[in-house]
Amino acid sequence: MAGIIGFLTIALLILNILLAGVLIFLERRDAASTWAWLLVLFFIPLLGFIIYLLFGRQLRKRHLFRWSGRDRIGIESLIDYQMEAIEDETFEFQLDDTAHYHDMIYLHLRNNHALLTQDNDMEIFNDGAAKFEALIEDLENAKDHIHFQYYIMRLDKLGSRIMEVLVRKAKQGVKVRVLFDDIGSRGLHVKHLKELTDAGGEAVSFFPAVLPLINPRMNYRNHRKIVVVDGRIGYVGGFNVGDEYLGMSKKFGYWRDTHLRIEGSAVHPLQTRFLLDWNQALASSEVQYNDRYFPVIPRKGSVGMQIVSSGPDAEWEQIKDGYLKMIFIAKEYIYIQTPYFIPDVSFLDALRIACLSGIDVRIMIPNKPDHMFVYWATYSNIGSLLKAGARVYIYENGFIHAKQIVVDDELSTVGTANIDERSFRLNFEINAFIYDREKSRELAELFEQDIHLSTELTYDMYLNRSRTIKIKESVSRLLSPIL
Repeated sequence: MAGIIGFLTIALLILNILLAGVLIFLERRDAASTWAWLLVLFFIPLLGFIIYLLFGRQLRKRHLFRWSGRDRIGIESLIDYQMEAIEDETFEFQLDDTAHYHDMIYLHLRNNHALLTQDNDMEIFNDGAAKFEALIEDLENAKDHIHFQYYIMRLDKLGSRIMEVLVRKAKQGVKVRVLFDDIGSRGLHVKHLKELTDAGGEAVSFFPAVLPLINPRMNYRNHRKIVVVDGRIGYVGGFNVGDEYLGMSKKFGYWRDTHLRIEGSAVHPLQTRFLLDWNQALASSEVQYNDRYFPVIPRKGSVGMQIVSSGPDAEWEQIKDGYLKMIFIAKEYIYIQTPYFIPDVSFLDALRIACLSGIDVRIMIPNKPDHMFVYWATYSNIGSLLKAGARVYIYENGFIHAKQIVVDDELSTVGTANIDERSFRLNFEINAFIYDREKSRELAELFEQDIHLSTELTYDMYLNRSRTIKIKESVSRLLSPIL
């Protein structure tokens, strides 16, 4: 018996060494992530190996998202035109608010093929009840198609109400497609949406498990929330579908989030992103280009906007790059709301430099964790910025899940990407970058209203935290590159 145990121990050690070699020499990760995984492998050998297989393997990127329709709607030619016109200083910006940020617009064009649209009307929601009432009304009025994508979907009271609408519209001949993430929507399976599929709708989960409890792509989740109605109305932001997002959870209480309703040409990039995700998830029912998905949209407003997506399939971290560019551009203030604040060194340095340069940096985080390690890693990172002069607010009126940044009353972003390694490197995310004084000021005012529902965390308070909290921070900080 002792011989068998010894043999297994040696075999496990060899396996760990081989896996460590793969991490160091073949996968070409960043140093912080590599060290974090090495700690997991060597401190918990057998379990660490299993955890790595489920969460650590890098995604094969080749040919992940394909859709020939991109050429049909002229994306490539429009991108080339916008880039050349900005380079030649001949691009026609509708408003000075937009023109002022031509370098950031150029960044997203090069980095993400994110077209600038300047004819949008945008409504901001920070309350779940209001957002879902507007969404349900738009779903009820759909005439041609509904494309519905969420990271989390629950068939609770809210989810069932929405599903009833989707089933009814499918029976009326509206083409309904529902896409949900397999891990985010744990417990929901396509078979649970049989009433929808029987009515002519379609449903699919993103990166489902190969076998029960075994999902080799578990670490790469589609965190996007996109709804497109008739190619004319789009939704994007932080709310998922479930009763807790209406503030009905005893654990979290009121749910504070930010979501956008968009009318204008920015709906077309949202549509493109949905179709790319759909075709990846359900190759057997691939959507081909059709004018019905990209109708001519009458001018609705003057909000300038770029829809930027990022994910592990990309070479660069596009949304993070956009966040950093906003920090670099700031002259007066930076307002950040995020449920998780676990940035890498570059992000922390950028904010620290902004603080030390006299820019008013304010960060708002939750007062309670929905993921324990993530919460204490957030708390740890906040400390270094408090020392540099940032002001930090702990939201007390429930749980804040908003992912928004506002800079200088002119530039803002709202979407699905948190400020952490998971959103920047592992999840599939989407954000709207907004070049508009009125809408950015509206988002800033929401932040300022939330300050009255928050407690300010001072540097002295942080220094006087308990020893227990310091230990939790230390452990979480070590794991932060893989949280």
